[in-house]
Amino acid sequence: MAAKPEKLFHEVQVLRQWHGRIILAVPPAALLFIAIRQLGFHQPWGHPPISNGDVIFLTVLLLAVYIRLITVRLVTDLTAAELSVGLRGLWRSRRVPLIAIELARPVAYDPVANYGGYGIRSGPHGMAYIASGTRGVELDLLDGGRMLVGSQRAEELAVRIMQAKRASR
Repeated sequence: MAAKPEKLFHEVQVLRQWHGRIILAVPPAALLFIAIRQLGFHQPWGHPPISNGDVIFLTVLLLAVYIRLITVRLVTDLTAAELSVGLRGLWRSRRVPLIAIELARPVAYDPVANYGGYGIRSGPHGMAYIASGTRGVELDLLDGGRMLVGSQRAEELAVRIMQAKRASR
């Protein structure tokens, strides 16, 4: 089994948008209310009423989905060969070989105005991976595309990408 390449940079960011967590909590909370009402107080829900088994199954399913969504993290890893960034627990990581990167520079941005929000975004400014904050690294790719990686340590990440790129030549 091949050894894992040494990480030159590693960062894990939590998506901290509290309003998103509240909005995501509404469906499981509503179903939990229905389950308590139907199972605890014997007041059936719906016409015809939903079965107790279905209420329990849907409540557990929505709670599991909610917990999964609030534990998603933006993970950025840099090795000597590639930059990997992705929403761990929700989406596959995107791997960008260092030879495909022309330039990496730290930038300030407005997540909502420039990219339409948080998460994985695609727009006129290119692909963006944003968890929180207003700092990141903008990558100019050799194919003409752009990519933004949100980072709380943007300057360090940009420097390490360019150092690893020079070292790989």
